[in-house]
Amino acid sequence: MTITPDTTMGFIMDQIPGARRALFARYHLGGCQSCGFSPNETLKALCARNGDIDTDEMIQHLIAAHEHDNSVLLTPSEAKDRLSGPTPPILLDCRTREEHDAVTIPQSRLLTQELQQQLFSENPQQEIILFDHQGKHALDTCAWFHGHGMKNTYVMRGGIDAWSLEIDPSLPRYQLEIPT
Repeated sequence: MTITPDTTMGFIMDQIPGARRALFARYHLGGCQSCGFSPNETLKALCARNGDIDTDEMIQHLIAAHEHDNSVLLTPSEAKDRLSGPTPPILLDCRTREEHDAVTIPQSRLLTQELQQQLFSENPQQEIILFDHQGKHALDTCAWFHGHGMKNTYVMRGGIDAWSLEIDPSLPRYQLEIPT
């Protein structure tokens, strides 16, 4: 993957799932309407209209953030192996209750506010594997867990969709309908 000043933000968002989080954390960009960007806007244009941020610095930040995100990703096979080990991690479903009730990995627990608070107050060394539908949003939850001292938290790459394809084909795959 190559990012240049002329790369569109849409391409960056597609290639680097945690890009919005990384841009917001460092530059306060992309988190709300006043600091947002369009998919067709180039990185160079975004930098120019936000105080002439150095594009090379932003590119390096995005690449470093992506490398960090990759360090917490597990393939479905790696997750399965850890879940089968002598001290299995907690498998947390970051999807909605409706999705969890419709299709779920048998060992998983739905992540609720109450469960999150319980985990934060108990054992910060506990290994946790997060998953969502297709692996796009659980990275944000992982960053939240890391920020609260839960450094042994990982994300299953590709989410439950990849689990269904690679580990348990009996789990039905589905598409989310996104309102327009």
